[in-house]
Amino acid sequence: MALPRGCAYISPMSVVVRFAPSPTGFLHIGGARTALFNWLFARHHQRQGTGGIFRLRIEDTDRLRSTPEAVAAIIDGLSWLGLDWDGEIVHQFARAARHAEAARRLLAQGHAYYCYCTPAELEAMRERARAEKRSVRYDGTWRDRDPAEAPPGIDPVIRLKAPQEGATTIRDLVQGEVTVSHTELDDLILLRADGTPTYNLSVVVDDHDMGVTHVIRGDDHLNNAFRQTQIYRALDWPIPEFAHVPLIHGADGAKMSKRHGAIGVEQYRELGYLPEALRNYLLRLGWSHGDDEIIATEDAIRWFDIADVGRAAARFDQAKLDSVNAHYIRVADDARLVALVAERLEKELGKPLSDQDRARLLRAMPGLKPRAKTIAELAEKARFYVAPRPIPIGAEAAKALTPQARERLGALGAGLAGVGEREWIVETLEAELRKFADIQGVKLGAIAQPLRAALTGSLASPGIFEVMEVLGRDESLARIADAACPAD
Repeated sequence: MALPRGCAYISPMSVVVRFAPSPTGFLHIGGARTALFNWLFARHHQRQGTGGIFRLRIEDTDRLRSTPEAVAAIIDGLSWLGLDWDGEIVHQFARAARHAEAARRLLAQGHAYYCYCTPAELEAMRERARAEKRSVRYDGTWRDRDPAEAPPGIDPVIRLKAPQEGATTIRDLVQGEVTVSHTELDDLILLRADGTPTYNLSVVVDDHDMGVTHVIRGDDHLNNAFRQTQIYRALDWPIPEFAHVPLIHGADGAKMSKRHGAIGVEQYRELGYLPEALRNYLLRLGWSHGDDEIIATEDAIRWFDIADVGRAAARFDQAKLDSVNAHYIRVADDARLVALVAERLEKELGKPLSDQDRARLLRAMPGLKPRAKTIAELAEKARFYVAPRPIPIGAEAAKALTPQARERLGALGAGLAGVGEREWIVETLEAELRKFADIQGVKLGAIAQPLRAALTGSLASPGIFEVMEVLGRDESLARIADAACPAD
């Protein structure tokens, strides 16, 4: 029987959740959403006065694939997203002795046993199961045998003595009530022959010792939950609440992978997405609050409940993310945007921007940011404001700079030279250009497009009078002169 939607059971104790990534690469976009859901759940209950602790654990037991660089990437990605954790980071590998201790405790209490099967015996066991069309599972060869019968020279593993009758049921806060028969679960290995603990044992011990009350993770771990529940019961430890969140799929319905484009958080940062926009978008992948699309962090904390996460896999929609990011760019502080844009432009130009350049970008930002979906796009559109003279002229813009247009630009520059710095504002400049067009006997567009090409190197930009005001008198006149009399 499934739990009613929106009615998650919350224990009276302090709520403690954790995000436990494996540092084998970048912070995956799906992992970032899992971290976000854990963080929101904790912060919601913190506000409600029922604890609310969000812990970070690095599951670095795979020593061949775990790297310091990957750990740093995870920490940097979480920090950039604004998902702050409580307490010190726990490194799973450093706790191997504690995990082994728990396995030996189960052994001493009769809830586990030594298994001396050789690799060849295990393979033969699997072959028989396949030939008989049975599930491939360990058959319990050493479950009730006396270790005194063990063959010499074999280092044993320690296996859990799992129940063989009945079933294990999980009341999952997202998936509802899920049951697996014990005939489908074998005696899993707790401690390998070399003394290293296995994943399921390590997770149980760490979650218990960290006081985790709610395990919120991807539904690819649902099968592990049944095995972990058996370990909890064997150790006589309280079992946390489980909430297995559906994975994120691409637009084609397949699990998100590199073929769908960017999948790492740092890639989205590099592409120019704001952390609050990515956070907002990930929140809406599988969770909703009515028809709200833009949800402030404070509202998300107030409204979030893990039981409101849907059971169906969410599909990643790049266009929707772009739309959300565009919104957050429009409402972002201009000085913050200038800093982000300047960082990109300095890399591109190979030199630091001057104070004058930054001041110009700050004046330009209100006209630039409504036109951009990403910071990368914003930087692209802002480049002409800080480009060194003579500015590059695009191919289409160059077509507007005919000999006649250049002649007119020369005359226009001479006329505008009479406008003082204080009068160099949108209203004055528009009046001067309209007067010049009338004198020339042409429409304003015949003047404005070549002027736009001269000032920006493009035929697309914010309003040309706004551009002139932002560039200032001296820079505008200099760029007009460059276009009117181009160097050979």
